[in-house]
Amino acid sequence: MVLRIQSGEAGGRYIKARPRGPEVRPILARIRKSLFDILRPRLAGTRFLDLYAGTGTVGIEALSNGASEVVFVDASRDSCRMVEDNLAHLGFSSRAQVIRADAVRELRFVGARPFDIVFLGPPYKDEKKIPLALTLPTLAALGEAGLATPDTWVIGQHHKKEPTAPLPAGWTIFREKDYGDSVLTFFQRKA
Repeated sequence: MVLRIQSGEAGGRYIKARPRGPEVRPILARIRKSLFDILRPRLAGTRFLDLYAGTGTVGIEALSNGASEVVFVDASRDSCRMVEDNLAHLGFSSRAQVIRADAVRELRFVGARPFDIVFLGPPYKDEKKIPLALTLPTLAALGEAGLATPDTWVIGQHHKKEPTAPLPAGWTIFREKDYGDSVLTFFQRKA
């Protein structure tokens, strides 16, 4: 399976993607386009964190559109290898770091510097089709790890039935966009 980078420096080029399954659910092209239409004015020179990176398309799209650095985090060895291969294929390896870690329990491996933009695209369900609801626990972990400031945008892609309340202490929602079963929710730390 291949996916096309939609815009920016690598726009029109293809990257490898793992087949869709319970642990890998690449963001749909129309949702990614809408997301980057919103983010593009903020991307130049940013530090971007792609949590639950999967195929890496969101972080790679960020690099293609001017992010100065992207850190990809995924618990799967296969996903991390694929992201590394795709970064090398596009010539983005020097501006990226790939970390194999659990996005909720192991954020300490990401470092201590906060990010400008964070994207979380956790799996909706596990291999037994049980809903996971990882958005809010990941948001809480980001706050505890000090990886988000009041200026950081955190965007969570989640199933429309996944609860986004009550929010972890110190967080607010400032925007939501609905795409059928998927929702992009924009979070920010309170000042």
